[in-house]
Amino acid sequence: MKEKILLVDDEQDIVEFLEYNLSQEGFDVVTAFNGEEAIEKMSSNPTLVILDVMMPKMDGYQACSRIRSMPGFESIPIMFLTAKSTELDEVHGLNIGADDYIQKPVSPKKLIARVKSNLRKLNKTESPLPSTVISIGPLEIDREKYKVLVDSEDIVFPKKEFEILSFLAGQPGKVFPREKILSDVWGDNIYVVERTIDVHVRKIREKLGIHADIIETVKGVGYRFKNFE
Repeated sequence: MKEKILLVDDEQDIVEFLEYNLSQEGFDVVTAFNGEEAIEKMSSNPTLVILDVMMPKMDGYQACSRIRSMPGFESIPIMFLTAKSTELDEVHGLNIGADDYIQKPVSPKKLIARVKSNLRKLNKTESPLPSTVISIGPLEIDREKYKVLVDSEDIVFPKKEFEILSFLAGQPGKVFPREKILSDVWGDNIYVVERTIDVHVRKIREKLGIHADIIETVKGVGYRFKNFE
């Protein structure tokens, strides 16, 4: 069965050009031209979503957040393909749940390589992140349901925040450099900046509230999850 890609951009020539190249590579491509239409096209059950940011009716950031909140699409790979090129734009895109952030213009070969990289990560049979429930300290983390209980209260974490928290909690007491977290959570071929980790950890700590110190900073190295043994 072909992998199905939802391609969303308000520029028709870009959509047609990328649709042709993705189809030539063997992908089944569904297209949309704004964020609202993208939400409607999620009914086609795509395997991966490519989103522009600056679109009418609903921008890519809003569409990404909506898709992430839809049952069954909590872990679907979402890639931003956009002319917005600042580091703050990239960090924001990743922080709201995107898996990859690519600047326009991009060659079809590079885009296809990144699509395949994201799909490989999705289809890995072995994951560095635990697939069972982790109970540690005040937290209970259900990897399969993307659910976190803090002092028995259900707290919602966006996808990448959840995966970082799960990754660290799976090996308490072990120090992980930022580059290791990037590699294991985003994948080796996904190019994001190390500052992204710091932004995500700050957001995680905010949600943990009085338990924020459960994630410890190791100055000059990275982070570790508190060992409760």
